[in-house]
Amino acid sequence: MMQAADLPLWAAIPVALLLLMGAGLTLIGSIGLVRLKTFYERLHAPTLGTSFGMGFILLGSMLFFSVLQTRLVIHEVVIAIAVVLTTPVTLMLLGRAAMHRDRLEGNDPAPDQEGARDDASDSSDGGDGGGQ
Repeated sequence: MMQAADLPLWAAIPVALLLLMGAGLTLIGSIGLVRLKTFYERLHAPTLGTSFGMGFILLGSMLFFSVLQTRLVIHEVVIAIAVVLTTPVTLMLLGRAAMHRDRLEGNDPAPDQEGARDDASDSSDGGDGGGQ
């Protein structure tokens, strides 16, 4: 088997760029987790960071090992499928659990249904806000 030092330059540059982009997106998601104020805002940034960051890192890994082993390596596809399926589901479950907890405590973060309908009717009347 070849070593990483044997990776040709035409493959090393895209692998390095994919790894850097993946690490950068993951870092941005982590910074968003620290900087955003509410729990609901904090759910969004790390989810996108892990999903897209993971995608770039796995693409770099697939390219790296496919070139080194001179055959297509797709083990990373299984990892990507697992992360893409579990991350949004986990986000949704955490969000719903937090909303349920907030509603039980009387801190409803979502607008009530009547308020949502009033906003929708205001925007459907042509955008002038006059209702006529």
